[in-house]
Amino acid sequence: MNKIIPLLLIFVLCSCTTEQVRTSDISSPTSVTTAPSRHHSRLNIGSSDTSPTSDEEENLLPRIVRYLKQGVASWYGPDFHGKKTASGEIYDMYAMTAAHKTLPISSYARVTNLENQRSVIVRINDRGPYHGNRVMDLSYAAAQKLDLEQAGTGAVEIKAIAPEQALAQLQNAAEQQDKSVYLQVGTFGNKNKALKLQNKIAAHQLPQPEILPSTHQGATLYKVQMGPIKSPESVHKLNIQLAKLGITATQFVTETDQKQISMIQ
Repeated sequence: MNKIIPLLLIFVLCSCTTEQVRTSDISSPTSVTTAPSRHHSRLNIGSSDTSPTSDEEENLLPRIVRYLKQGVASWYGPDFHGKKTASGEIYDMYAMTAAHKTLPISSYARVTNLENQRSVIVRINDRGPYHGNRVMDLSYAAAQKLDLEQAGTGAVEIKAIAPEQALAQLQNAAEQQDKSVYLQVGTFGNKNKALKLQNKIAAHQLPQPEILPSTHQGATLYKVQMGPIKSPESVHKLNIQLAKLGITATQFVTETDQKQISMIQ
């Protein structure tokens, strides 16, 4: 039985790579992502070597990064801002995230607008889209960077990448703009929950995270972040330490107007 499961995973992932660009009716810029709950794979980039799922992720990751697909992408924004995603995280329309039907939760992808060749790195933290033949629902921020927010939809190429590749590409882009990359360890609609996570991390002799509020239409999200990140080795070590505390859904983010946080050495 153990041998059958990996073979099924290979078949499912490979079968998703053959669809070509198809036209789609352009309707509302936002698309409905509400659908019945479904089982989905999860790629925790903070998993330690002792994690029960580490062997599964080690076998799954090489197949994930072979994923390459073209199709029509849309975006979703204000109607979902502050609500829970399929990952359990709070959706932030200004974060670089996306909804996808099959790529594992917490995995990364490079999305390229086939019309203007602009590219962004997004983290998969939701399921969808469930409208027409669209292959991905981008966050508002990701759609804006790809210049898709006005049209609502556009032809894109989706290339799955490993977390290390995502970090390297984000750091290169950040350096060119005199910015830094940080590790976001949680997003909450409740400040007390953010404070609880901050105190939990600080209590284990780790660099104390910063809580950054983000307000949209009266709703405030509290982002818990650590950094800036200096090297892949440093963030890998930190992720292992965080995983021991049960904190595995971490992600890389680039911030432009925050004060310096404790440096990850």
